[in-house]
Amino acid sequence: MTLPIRNVAIIAHVDHGKTTLVDALLKQSGIFREGEDVPDCVMDSNALERERGITILAKNTAVHYGETLINIVDTPGHADFGGEVERVLGMVDGCILIVDANEGPMPQTRFVLKKALEKGLRPIVVVNKIDRPQADPHGATDKVLDLFLELGADDDQCDFPYLFASGISGYAKEKLEDEAKDMQPLFEAILRHVPAPVGDADKQLQLQVTTLDYSEYLGRIVIGKIHNGIIRMGQQAGLVKENGEVVKAKITKLMGFEGLKRIEITEASAGNIVAVSGFADANIGETITDPNEPQALPLIKVDEPTLQMTFWVNDSPFAGQEGKLVTSRQVRDRLLRELETNVALRVEETDSPDKFLVSGRGELHLGILIETMRREGFEFQVSQPQVIYREVNGQPCEPYELLVLDIPEDAVGSCIERLGQRKGEMQDMQVGSNGRTQLEFVIPARGLIGFRGEFMRMTRGEGIMNHSFLDYRPITGDIEARNKGVLISFEEGVSTFYAMKNAEDRGVFFIVPGTKVYRGMIVGEHNRPQDLELNVCKTKQLTNHRAAGGDELVQLQAPVDMSLERALEYIGPDELVEVTPQSIRLRKLAKKLAKR
Repeated sequence: MTLPIRNVAIIAHVDHGKTTLVDALLKQSGIFREGEDVPDCVMDSNALERERGITILAKNTAVHYGETLINIVDTPGHADFGGEVERVLGMVDGCILIVDANEGPMPQTRFVLKKALEKGLRPIVVVNKIDRPQADPHGATDKVLDLFLELGADDDQCDFPYLFASGISGYAKEKLEDEAKDMQPLFEAILRHVPAPVGDADKQLQLQVTTLDYSEYLGRIVIGKIHNGIIRMGQQAGLVKENGEVVKAKITKLMGFEGLKRIEITEASAGNIVAVSGFADANIGETITDPNEPQALPLIKVDEPTLQMTFWVNDSPFAGQEGKLVTSRQVRDRLLRELETNVALRVEETDSPDKFLVSGRGELHLGILIETMRREGFEFQVSQPQVIYREVNGQPCEPYELLVLDIPEDAVGSCIERLGQRKGEMQDMQVGSNGRTQLEFVIPARGLIGFRGEFMRMTRGEGIMNHSFLDYRPITGDIEARNKGVLISFEEGVSTFYAMKNAEDRGVFFIVPGTKVYRGMIVGEHNRPQDLELNVCKTKQLTNHRAAGGDELVQLQAPVDMSLERALEYIGPDELVEVTPQSIRLRKLAKKLAKR
């Protein structure tokens, strides 16, 4: 007898507490043995996820509640990783929408909820973080209903069940006045409101591949939900490829999920989520089925990329000094390998064997790929991100974003003025009681490139900025780009304190004394709109006379720390970011440098 099953996805805006709530469900289900050291955000297994505190890859786990097996899929909250959300929603029959009791629905809430409603799912709404000061749980619930209506939800979806919770404290409750105990009300809500999977174990096998993994021992592992039929260890099966070709293979390993682990099983039937090895060429969206009577499921449709940048082989004077993987063949192979698991990514080869056009869903999506490759030992360069234009009904169009800012009151005027210059149109403004204001804009994606650094300066680091893809609209006029030039080193060497101190009134530096520089490397931002080449390696001419006051302590202004994200947003069309395992450098294209 098979256990009753519930398959549920957890969706939310980034930082609204998805992963923490999953932690609470896992702890209550008893999957951790007594005394076991359990880290926070156990589902964020990737090093980058832990560092940034965000979910990048969709992952699934399974817990037992009474006699029911509940498969839980934790999805990313950031719209840049929407490809992950779209492909896993086909595995589940219900979803839990988590909303911050203080912030209410945010741009990515709209994005992930829209995808769930399009799939016909009826979400359970969980108003999280109700124990925080300034929380307004009922206000957040009303805003969620407004969002459901705005997104065209049907009557059944609008009549959503909702609970109040605190993931970090480990409790959920149906009414605010109820006593806070544990997560049992949420488990009960899942059993009541998430339908059991629809599937017939007596039909031909149909399993859709939604996630890919890799093991050194088993090779490629495919994860997906069995829509119909029964899958057995060791059986012969067929993989229906995207082009309709059927590839036969033997199922060498069949695994189910138990907590955070995969356990070997001998068979599984319709409704289960399983991991299978034996299909070396499987790709996302393809169907594992009966080889004699193959029946493919519809391929998974993922929104197209909106941003692209060029990856170059590193040709700077310091090329090959810090990275192990530097050739065009190594970069090309790595990018093509990324395509196997990253469904929202596109890679095109160009006329030059040293350049590759890489398209993704946003700066964060591409930035995570760059950071991952950098940590693997790759060394390469990337160009300024560019939006992807499309033709809609014969008219050239560009992507637009919905932008929400949460800022201190004294920064409102400067933010509105700057976004107006970037072709942003204000849709809504709400003044809070805590000295903060929430602004909502519709803005071309072009207008957001390079805005984050300015935004942090205007709000003195206190602003919160969120945006998500809205739609394609006719192209607007030119958008004012960066209004300041850069400081460029015109010789190779080591930067000195003396030279930098003398040039300090020209702008702000991105480097510190003792940094190795080369001709064409960008070392700072000029105070004026034009670029300026200068010598940051000049040394002081020493004499045998001691100058009066020569021993006084002189200090340089603190340099601007150019992280990868900041560098990608900062560079102009004639500039590149040089990425190595140890350094992030900005440089001018060689042909743009003045002849000397």
